[in-house]
Amino acid sequence: MATYSVGYLVGSLAKGSINRLLAQALTKLAPDAKLDLREIPIRDLPLYCYDFDADYPAVARSFKQSIADVDAILFVTPEYNRSIPGALKNAIDWASRPWGQNSFARKPTGVIGTSPGAIGTAVAQQHLRSVLCFCNSPLMNTVEAYITFKPGIITEGGEVTDASLEEFLRNYLREFHLFVARVLTVLPRDA
Repeated sequence: MATYSVGYLVGSLAKGSINRLLAQALTKLAPDAKLDLREIPIRDLPLYCYDFDADYPAVARSFKQSIADVDAILFVTPEYNRSIPGALKNAIDWASRPWGQNSFARKPTGVIGTSPGAIGTAVAQQHLRSVLCFCNSPLMNTVEAYITFKPGIITEGGEVTDASLEEFLRNYLREFHLFVARVLTVLPRDA
């Protein structure tokens, strides 16, 4: 099967984010699943306002182009107050506008996240799925990935130290690869 390019968005802006660690771990495990993961940064996007729709700032045009340049999107999100972080919602707003130029339409997406809490980022992921559904983005619904983060489970270098988590993440990426292949067979990028 083909190798697919996947842009990932980390919902947290924090440099020490545990979700950034998770993204690094996924990047290290992805080649085995025939996925080429690269971050699409959201940090520099200003707050979205429809006043910009007529003339997007360069950073927002570049952001939208980065999404257009990949086969699929993977969201790696924390949970803030039982929802997605404002920075991530802001990025989605930029990418989905102006009306008729939604970057997520027909773009295969996956959602994953980690939190110290027992249910991981389950509630945030459900909110994110609702937003992406409105954006007409095909979503991988299984395998769901609500990872409880424990100190040391992922090293600063992105190495997973727990064998069962590593196998789970490998399986998640294999399933995501299969999902992307199915979606792009039915909804080719050039259509």
